[in-house]
Amino acid sequence: MANSWSLSSSGGEHRSRTASAIVARAGPVSGCHDLKIDGYSNSKGLGNSNFIASEAFGVGGRRWRLQYYPDGFYGYPEWISFYLCLDSEDENPVNVQFQISLLDHDGNPVPEYTKVSRTCDFSKKRKTMMYGFVQFIRATELEESVYLKDDIFSVQCDMTMPQKVYTEPIPASDGMAPPHEMFQHFGQLLSTGEGADVTFEVGEEMIPAHRCILARSSVFRAELLGAMKEKTDACIRLDGIEATVFKAMLHFVYTNSFPHIDVGDEMAMAQHLLVLADRYNLGRLKLICEDMLHRYIDTSTVATTLTLAEQHGCGGLKNACLKFLGSRDNFNALMASDGFEHLTRSCPSLLKNLIANLAD
Repeated sequence: MANSWSLSSSGGEHRSRTASAIVARAGPVSGCHDLKIDGYSNSKGLGNSNFIASEAFGVGGRRWRLQYYPDGFYGYPEWISFYLCLDSEDENPVNVQFQISLLDHDGNPVPEYTKVSRTCDFSKKRKTMMYGFVQFIRATELEESVYLKDDIFSVQCDMTMPQKVYTEPIPASDGMAPPHEMFQHFGQLLSTGEGADVTFEVGEEMIPAHRCILARSSVFRAELLGAMKEKTDACIRLDGIEATVFKAMLHFVYTNSFPHIDVGDEMAMAQHLLVLADRYNLGRLKLICEDMLHRYIDTSTVATTLTLAEQHGCGGLKNACLKFLGSRDNFNALMASDGFEHLTRSCPSLLKNLIANLAD
């Protein structure tokens, strides 16, 4: 009987070849993963605290999974829960800030159903391999919403970790340029302006760009390619934005990486970029800026940071500021600072939060 398989040899030794890279980034490492639940009604009935895991995905040289609890987790059966889980074989601890968002039908995060974590310590040694949101969305709210369509809904997990050096595998070539090479090409288009079909006038500078690449932002997509396209000139003037900040945002849109910022300018740039990221619905850039500002919280910056967090819906950053101000010494320093008057004038509703926070 003939075998259904065969071996061939060219007379030499066959060697498998793999490769990896030690990646040193100039800033925080970030990534995102979209998870589609197709057949929501059939996923119900697993029982509280039982989950369905996503396929593994890589961010920052680590392997991750999203865990979906259709009947809730830990005694909350009326809720749908989602957790981010680090691969159990990963021995090295890592700090991560993440957010999980319900997506609309255009793939954009829904702000009222976006949950933002604090910076979490994922560690096998400490047995903290998963973090998430027990009360992500009530099942009844999802079922009555427009976001569940044809028994399908999607969520997105955006992650940022401050580490700068990690190891990742280099996949075997399949004839296609790897994603990082594609973004390098996009970066070259941005620097040369070749093929640009729209120009932004920002301050005294004229900045060429490409509509199809800017369409990574849903706001730009609507303005430059959607129904508003006919009203959009080939040259668009933007007021109230610094050219250096706008170019830094474009760098992120084109290259999917945070731009190099000179030492001493990181905080100011993160503040300005956070505003633009919120304006143009760039969720990952916004999360990176939140993480950077989180690391700069002190008595001299907390007023400005808390104001930005409140104005731009940064729940995790706001909570970090309130936690810092839970100390009476820090709170007294805030009240004595010039920024306190600006904070109370810009966001008077925060006064109740601050008083309640101090009382707690």
